Amino acid sequence: MAGYVSLLKFTEKGMASVKTMPDQIAKTKQQLQKIGVRLIGIWMTMGEYDGVAIFDAPDDLTMASALLSSEMQGMNATHTMRALSEDEIAKVVKQLP
Repeated sequence: MAGYVSLLKFTEKGMASVKTMPDQIAKTKQQLQKIGVRLIGIWMTMGEYDGVAIFDAPDDLTMASALLSSEMQGMNATHTMRALSEDEIAKVVKQLP
């Protein structure tokens, strides 16, 4: 599985329904599981971004689909980065000259 870190910013629509966030997170977890994506956790943050979410997905295409589907709902905008696991870091380092 590939790891991903998403930085989240609420939209106006997202802020208007922030009180339903716990239910939205639970619903999102179930929807993601159906396509093979695991939401490891989500945290509200203070500063430039409103939240951080950590995911595992089978591949980049599956994760891209999940992110686009989420953003189509209009609750937040995301900035997502591929995150390398400790095992992946070891593989990368072994390839260094």
